[in-house]
Amino acid sequence: MKKRRIEIMDTTLRDGEQTSGVSFSTPEKLTLAKLLLEELKVDRIEIASARVSEGEFESVKEVTAWAAEAGYLDRVEVLTFVDNGKSISWMEEAGAQVQNLLTKGSLNHLTHQLKKTPEAHFKDISKVLSLAADKGIITNVYLEDWSNGMRNSPEYVFQFLDFLTQQPIKRVLLPDTLGVLTHNEAYTFLSKIIDRYPDTHFDFHGHNDYDLSVANVMEALKAGCHGLHLTVNGMGERAGNAPLASVIAVINDFLPEIETNVSEKTLFKVSKLVSAFTGFQIPPNKPIVGDNVFTQTAGIHADGDNKKNLYFNDLLPERFGRKRSYALGKTSGKANIQKNLQELGLTLNDDEIKKVTARIIELGDKKEKVTKEDLPFIISDVLD
Repeated sequence: MKKRRIEIMDTTLRDGEQTSGVSFSTPEKLTLAKLLLEELKVDRIEIASARVSEGEFESVKEVTAWAAEAGYLDRVEVLTFVDNGKSISWMEEAGAQVQNLLTKGSLNHLTHQLKKTPEAHFKDISKVLSLAADKGIITNVYLEDWSNGMRNSPEYVFQFLDFLTQQPIKRVLLPDTLGVLTHNEAYTFLSKIIDRYPDTHFDFHGHNDYDLSVANVMEALKAGCHGLHLTVNGMGERAGNAPLASVIAVINDFLPEIETNVSEKTLFKVSKLVSAFTGFQIPPNKPIVGDNVFTQTAGIHADGDNKKNLYFNDLLPERFGRKRSYALGKTSGKANIQKNLQELGLTLNDDEIKKVTARIIELGDKKEKVTKEDLPFIISDVLD
């Protein structure tokens, strides 16, 4: 089967930074930009919004200076605005080469926020696109609130796309800005658009307000979209964006006709570093990167793992540079104890294991946390 390669654009440094209370320093943005492009091997990164702050300007300068030297400048993107070229001047001075121009993808946003007609909006956009082309800047265009546009004003969306596909742009970026799409809508809306404009590159940008972002990404890919916007740990505005690690695992395991450049082995490393930089805690049960997701707790599961790995699925921890562990607590069985004893290089007979298991269950009933490191002390206490 010939695989279809899609682009992965990581927007942790832009949309991820819109997580409440999160701000990256210049050294942090540079470190993550290098890690995302060189080790994780995403195709593109969105690193900032134009004209936000002096600190953001310095961050873009640092990242683009490195990217230019390393040959990645056309893979570093900045969010810009329809502002008579002010954003273009800002990004040009900062050394950036690719703009992601934010426009209105729904008639509701256009009418009530900009208070403009479609024709006036298109005219303003055309001026920005002409200026960018004159300056050698590559342009991708966001259709903000596109998902609601397709629900409530599809005629406007197609009028807009008819206009855009005749302009000097490289990609059209379709965001589910408010995270409202169902998976059926994601497939239907993308299919209609891709069928109508087969020669245009379309990215899908999912948000997670209803916890449907990964499902919507799957349907967008089935509909034929060419690129995805993702963030490390699912960071982003409100409930966040489609999480990078989960999406990559889903593609690799459930969409065999699609491939990416992303290195699975690096996902956990990047997740931990982003968490450290931002203070954004990773939920322990978050797929792929959470502390507990490769931990078996129930004794029956540990026992099953000893019998032909009955409780394994395809998400083997080794794929992501991680290890499986077996928790100790009131639901532990002898198999949990044995697994932990093996890791410590300790051996007990059946009667001793029963006594240790009983003590661990007793401690669990008292809500006391038991770790592998506690085992030698428990053994000493029980067997004295």
